Amino acid sequence: MSDIEGVYEDLEADVSLEEFREAVEEKVEQMGGLADEETAAMLIAHEVGESEVGGIADIEPGMEEAKFVAKVLSIGEVRTFDRDGEDEDGRVVNVEVADETGSVRAAFWDEHAEAAIEELEEGQVLRVKGRPKEGFSGVEISVDQVEPDPDTEIDEVQVSDTHTVESLSLGLSNVNLVGLVLDTGTVRTFDRDDGSEGKVSNLVLGDSTGRVRVTLWDEQAELATEFDPGVTAEVVDGYVKERDGSLELHVGNRGAVEEVDEDIEYVPESTPIEDIEIGQTVDLAGVVRSADPKRTFDRDDGSEGQVRNIRVQDATGDIRVAMWGEKADIDIGPGDEVALGDVEIQDGWQDDLEASAGWQSTITVLESEADAASSGNDDASPGSNNAGLSAFAGDTADSSDEADDSATTDSDGESDSAASDDDAPADGAETEFTGVVVQAGDPVVLDDGETTMSVATDADVGLGEEVTARGVVREGRLEANNVF
Repeated sequence: MSDIEGVYEDLEADVSLEEFREAVEEKVEQMGGLADEETAAMLIAHEVGESEVGGIADIEPGMEEAKFVAKVLSIGEVRTFDRDGEDEDGRVVNVEVADETGSVRAAFWDEHAEAAIEELEEGQVLRVKGRPKEGFSGVEISVDQVEPDPDTEIDEVQVSDTHTVESLSLGLSNVNLVGLVLDTGTVRTFDRDDGSEGKVSNLVLGDSTGRVRVTLWDEQAELATEFDPGVTAEVVDGYVKERDGSLELHVGNRGAVEEVDEDIEYVPESTPIEDIEIGQTVDLAGVVRSADPKRTFDRDDGSEGQVRNIRVQDATGDIRVAMWGEKADIDIGPGDEVALGDVEIQDGWQDDLEASAGWQSTITVLESEADAASSGNDDASPGSNNAGLSAFAGDTADSSDEADDSATTDSDGESDSAASDDDAPADGAETEFTGVVVQAGDPVVLDDGETTMSVATDADVGLGEEVTARGVVREGRLEANNVF
């Protein structure tokens, strides 16, 4: 057995003996006789071992070389460019590849670019060798060698024209994603290093698998002003980057965002208010119990800021939420159902916990099933709307299917409606009603589990409290002279 074969046997890398011999011979020639075959073989073995990565997630820009196996997700178009001092144009094709750990853009140059267009197919598994570098949308691979690997299967990676929020991974490009617009931002300008002015704005989209912040650049930035929360939009040809530990979907001049006629369900996953702790960044959901007027203030730099405080309650407790900047202009009032994303829990007034909703937070006013029914929307039904409070805090609108105020009947033909003539107190009668506050506005609405009662009162009550109202019923409403 030769020295080369002995080193090769101990090599834990997917390379043939013939390829290894050729690499050793090249190394001996490069070193000009300073290394014999055994030494050169050990150097090559070290280099090969260093370049083999466990997965795409392990690839870093500082590596001299990386070898990995991945599945083709998408194949871009050939782009040509002028090379300095050369008559012939250069060519490049960007190919998105992925394994179970992530995805990466692989740049195929010149003769490799032509082969990529002619021979590659989506879903094909490739064995890639290339040089990692920091690209515009994250780590990229400049491909040196590539060959098909029909014997390897990567079942965890699915080729799809449209992604979900859950399927996004760092470095992914050519991303199409359809989602519900949860939040929009204003267009901001900034100065680039070359003196030009750039523009940027943000949207937040959600689908059944989660939500993602969408950053729109330059020509696309104005698109953020064209959408209202609650509509459905599709991102076309976006790319995924990381910011502050979270994935974002970016849209440049090659991409687009457009409104589409499609029903998307977004169900927020929230942390119970009683479980939150200071220092956390969490998602909350509940009903607005009270809303203060907006306040303005002067910052240290002389600019003017604004903030508005609301109090949100779920089934486990309540918390004050400070809405800063643009968030203070959101139209929110008592009784609204809201989903709050990425709010920071801080130490508030009188040692009480407080949630802070800044620029990175998402505040979504949800249309409940009852609201949808009362709005006269014939298409509104549980599941067809994007999300209501019942998705995360229990169904507090039991009459949502009774938009016409008609009574429902049980299997025995008996009426269960609060509006039943048999059960409702007679007009002018003095009565006492005990129930849980399910609406704390004007009027107050109480629910005892079987019947709801509208109560006219100036008493200060909170959502979730059990109270008793005593007074006279007039036109179906209890005019309370005592609430306790």
